[in-house]
Amino acid sequence: KASTMLVKNNALIVVGNLSAAKLVKTKMAKSVLDAGFSALKTMLKYKCENAGVSFEEVNESYTTQTCSYCKSISSSSPKGRAGLGIREWQCHECGSSWDRDINSALNILALGHKRLAVGITPI
Repeated sequence: KASTMLVKNNALIVVGNLSAAKLVKTKMAKSVLDAGFSALKTMLKYKCENAGVSFEEVNESYTTQTCSYCKSISSSSPKGRAGLGIREWQCHECGSSWDRDINSALNILALGHKRLAVGITPI
């Protein structure tokens, strides 16, 4: 399984606090339900606990809007539900080009590292 491979190959798993229940009410409903986000997160958490791997769940608010390089929210970044169709963008502050999902993933990982650095123990 993919979740087992993730746990075996990593010392830290960081996930956003994505609310599948909220996304089900949007146009993303079929994708959210098909992907089984809640089930994946649950599996990752218990597998990490059993394997001694750190598991962090972080607030993912603004992770798609914040440039993971310069940490600014520029006027060009995707905003809210209206910005869901924007998959690639360039930060007007530093000029970095981003795939929306990769940028968000880098920001979520940075939040997980920050939690560990200040000594917040995994939940």
